[in-house]
Amino acid sequence: MEDEIPIMVPRYTRPIMAAIWAPENRYRIWFEIEALAAEAMAQTGMIPEEAARTIRERGNVKVATITQADLDRIDAIEAETRHDVIAFLTWLAEGIGPDSRFVHQGMTSSDVLDTCLSVQMTQAADILLADLDEVLAALKARAIEFKYTPTIGRSHGIHAEPTSFGLKLAGHYAEFARNRKRLEQARAEIATCAISGAVGTYAHLDPRIEAYVAEKLGLSVEPVSTQVIPRDRHAAFFCTLAVIASGIERLAIEVRHLQRSEVREAEEFFHAGQKGSSAMPHKRNPVLSENLTGLARVVRAAAVPALENVALWHERDISHSSVERAIGPDATVTLDFALARLAGMMAKLTVYPDQMSSNLESLGGVVHSGEVLLALTRAGILREDAYRIVQRNAMATWTKLGLPDARGFRDNLLADPEVAGRITAEQIDAAMDPSMHLKHVDTVFARLFG
Repeated sequence: MEDEIPIMVPRYTRPIMAAIWAPENRYRIWFEIEALAAEAMAQTGMIPEEAARTIRERGNVKVATITQADLDRIDAIEAETRHDVIAFLTWLAEGIGPDSRFVHQGMTSSDVLDTCLSVQMTQAADILLADLDEVLAALKARAIEFKYTPTIGRSHGIHAEPTSFGLKLAGHYAEFARNRKRLEQARAEIATCAISGAVGTYAHLDPRIEAYVAEKLGLSVEPVSTQVIPRDRHAAFFCTLAVIASGIERLAIEVRHLQRSEVREAEEFFHAGQKGSSAMPHKRNPVLSENLTGLARVVRAAAVPALENVALWHERDISHSSVERAIGPDATVTLDFALARLAGMMAKLTVYPDQMSSNLESLGGVVHSGEVLLALTRAGILREDAYRIVQRNAMATWTKLGLPDARGFRDNLLADPEVAGRITAEQIDAAMDPSMHLKHVDTVFARLFG
């Protein structure tokens, strides 16, 4: 069957998420929807109560252990009917018997397909929320561990001012905390049930049937289903996954940069027996973070098709169906794997505080130019003049780095005639103390972690 071709790549698939999109799970959900609808129909007098009990009891036996033979049988029926729901209902009827005539009464295929997809997406969201919790726990632990570890902050890839490595990680924690809230909202929005029949008018159904099924499945009732659940809900879900993927990539790129040989402030844990290159035995490559960068692209690739699915014709068409059969498993399975990999990578990240300190001072102290500028203005020098003095001495330091006659930023400042007598060496030393950049870290951490 064409839509049973595996979409997920086994290398990047965890069984817990793959099981949600397996045909066995889908068929069990389809049956649960049909059985619950039958129970509600019996309560409203639409079908006999005995028929609803038979459907539940015999159907439970039928779907309890779905074998490969069952899957093959459903596929064989679909090959003839060219309709997946009818194929399933025919297979189900073979186990239920005469009372199967009361299954799917007044319902349309979208009632089953869309409600099932809502269940699968909420199941996937629950796993992803747990994954995010693991990422948050790892980031929080490492942020607290390196709360007061000075490192250089960079803007445009260039050394800027000192920061804390813990503060750097705390920023990523805050982003993933926001993403968790976004996913909670997206889960709530997609957790929707529609049992409203053809074109969504309830012509052959009592709305109480839909309400019953929704309550039992932990879903909300779709206020107006045009036969299908409106796809803006699904678009919001996949766009949320894309935003989370971008957060993963932002952190992965940071690790990739920090692991560069010229930087080497942090690196992925290198396992015993691990090999980095088939040709160069010394290599320790950032393979996990590079992998995460690629996986993020796969997840984001689902966003545009999901947005294009919103514009369906009239009360329904099925142009969205083939898209969702691909992006549903692909995006959730890939993001699940990526989040699990990210949590492990950050928990084991190897950090080099001494190298951070060395890099911080590698430009001769010019990274403290901002605080020196403020110190000069506090000493009574006009800001424009102070900026000129500081920049002149910073450039003199920068351009002679490594030369025999090179002087550090501090010494250049003290030798400057415009500085002499205006500010003391002690004041310059205080301005160039990296710890002064960490004085408000506690406030930020309290705001973030409580």
